[in-house]
Amino acid sequence: MAEKTLNDAFYETLKDVYYAEKQSVRGLKKSAKAAASPELKEAFTRHAEESAVQVERLVRVFEIIGKPPRAKTCEAMQGLLAEMEEDLESFGGTEAADDVLIGCAQAIEHYEIARYGLLRTWARKLGHGDAEELLNETLEEEKRTDALLSEIAEGLEASGEDEGEEEVEEEASPKASKRAPAAKRPASKSRPSAKA
Repeated sequence: MAEKTLNDAFYETLKDVYYAEKQSVRGLKKSAKAAASPELKEAFTRHAEESAVQVERLVRVFEIIGKPPRAKTCEAMQGLLAEMEEDLESFGGTEAADDVLIGCAQAIEHYEIARYGLLRTWARKLGHGDAEELLNETLEEEKRTDALLSEIAEGLEASGEDEGEEEVEEEASPKASKRAPAAKRPASKSRPSAKA
């Protein structure tokens, strides 16, 4: 059996990311439909369109390395999307829904950032300068999307349940005057729960 090389690892990871990016487009479209905030809907819609272009870029990377564009099932992306489905069922239509959607989307973005960063580094090491540029372009788009999602999350108001408790605390606590009012505090970011 021939020894595996970095070229082999690059190709296998590229197939994995190709699958993941195609699945991400579907997930983003579903998230756009589920989002209540117009700003969040727009962010998901815009990134779905951007992700479709990223898929095309991956095809060009396959061409650069002289390999056919093939997808390999990405277990990580399947898990992230399954968790998003569960969270949509649990939180869809609630005040927390948009925060939960952002948490799910950022988990996907962070996975993609890690993979594109890795592929870009490997492309550089392997002397695939054109592929490195394409992968870096996508990496920067993923980072911008992650930052935008954080910005949107900060602007969402906290769920009503906590606000009532904070008002009572503010009346009872002398330290409360030092805190920002509940409506101006950033909304906490929901993170998908770890499944055992």
